[in-house]
Amino acid sequence: MPFLAGVSAIPKIDTIIFDIGNVLYRWDLRCLFVKLIDDPEELEWFLANVVTPEWHFQHDAGRPFADMVAERSREFPEYTDHIIAYSRRFPETIPGPVEGMVDLVHALVDRGVPIYAISNFGAQSWAQFRPSAPIFEIFSDIVISGEEKLVKPDSAIFELALKRFSRRADQCLFVDDRLDNIAAGQAMGLAGHHFRDATQLESELRALRLL
Repeated sequence: MPFLAGVSAIPKIDTIIFDIGNVLYRWDLRCLFVKLIDDPEELEWFLANVVTPEWHFQHDAGRPFADMVAERSREFPEYTDHIIAYSRRFPETIPGPVEGMVDLVHALVDRGVPIYAISNFGAQSWAQFRPSAPIFEIFSDIVISGEEKLVKPDSAIFELALKRFSRRADQCLFVDDRLDNIAAGQAMGLAGHHFRDATQLESELRALRLL
């Protein structure tokens, strides 16, 4: 079931703050590297030891591709070309929107609901990906962790976002696929929806009379 800050907060909610990765758009490093590594066992080893989500998160926190690629290539010189591909072909790790979510975002905007985003996303990878996703043109504002050098679940990124969005925490529903981020948002006073799919989120939005 979705997580809500409390029944008393429900009538006040008039704004939605989305995460991006695996909420609005799917993200999986495998989608790129399955094209570059034919052997299934080698692919699994590579994703567990070389280009890993944990290593990638340094970029979300603000570290440049160039520094990360140079350092990792020294550690795994036999995979230098693959590591460089990570930095140059990052959008190929994003295979497309999460089913139903683009339509749901448009439905909210059509109802006049303000929509924003807070995403752990590298500045350079965001610059590569953003032009391919026109849906973000209808967002009122988006806070990107790599640009701010602040990451969820750090409370500082929520503080920055609420100030920039000119929103009170208790008027916002925060939608994220990670429970630690939901908990951090709730600690700031945001209502939270632990995202699983568009159908459950739509039900929650209807309960809040936003759809």
